[in-house]
Amino acid sequence: MALDQSLVELAIQQALSRFPTGYAGAAAIRTDSGQTFTSVCFDTPNSGASLCHETGAYCEANRIGARVVASVCVSRSQAGRPFLILAPCGICQERLALWGPDVEVAVAVPGQPGEWQPKRLSELQPHYWRNAVTDAGE
Repeated sequence: MALDQSLVELAIQQALSRFPTGYAGAAAIRTDSGQTFTSVCFDTPNSGASLCHETGAYCEANRIGARVVASVCVSRSQAGRPFLILAPCGICQERLALWGPDVEVAVAVPGQPGEWQPKRLSELQPHYWRNAVTDAGE
């Protein structure tokens, strides 16, 4: 399994490094060669120009031609609060689709948002729009 607790811890370390007090969040990804990348959100005064925590790591993997096999995003609202595991938003799911339906992502265990479980991207979007195109042979 490409997604493990060490990847979650790497995201938490990045979050604490970048946001040592108050709010903290970050993402960590693993590639098929075992490389890891972390990134944080890019918040701007115009929220339409802001980027998710994962975007920088996805761009870095794409820059070097690496295949992403696992992704995790963590966030806490304030110091002293536990980190929550955030499933990739719809836009990040579209970004991950570049590497196929078997990319593993961390999602919160229902009722235990600080605990995580692995899911394949195809499990998050069983009716993904591109399935119809693939099924049609196009």
